Amino acid sequence: MAVKSLVNKTSGEMLRKLIRVKLSASVLLISLGALVVLHLLILIGLVPTHIVWGGQINNTDSNVVRMELIALVLTLAFALIVAAKAGLIKPGKYKRLTTIGAWIFFAYLVMNTVVNLASGVAVERFVFAPITLILAVFAFRLALEKLP
Repeated sequence: MAVKSLVNKTSGEMLRKLIRVKLSASVLLISLGALVVLHLLILIGLVPTHIVWGGQINNTDSNVVRMELIALVLTLAFALIVAAKAGLIKPGKYKRLTTIGAWIFFAYLVMNTVVNLASGVAVERFVFAPITLILAVFAFRLALEKLP
């Protein structure tokens, strides 16, 4: 009986039962925090740039600072969206923007996974692609959550 009722549920309803929103938010926030650290390490030169950006930017390229700063701002914006969607901070009058942002974050992770799989850089293909795919599942679960 339980299996039959589970089969009749939509994928969103099943995902809501399988993955709790707090777990999704925790995984995403920890990952986004690690990403902030990675981008900061790239900016100060402790991590080589050839393992990110599809290997298209080198350490001497003036675009690296601009690209990393954009990535940092985007990462922090996504962290705010995740925190608001999980109820860790109040979105206030920005509930609709938070919901839209959560779906954009999910789409971003899906596109990032595809780009990583197509990358000529082995680290992006074999490390970052599976990570972004898993994160996309968590982001999808979070996007399904209704704001209070």
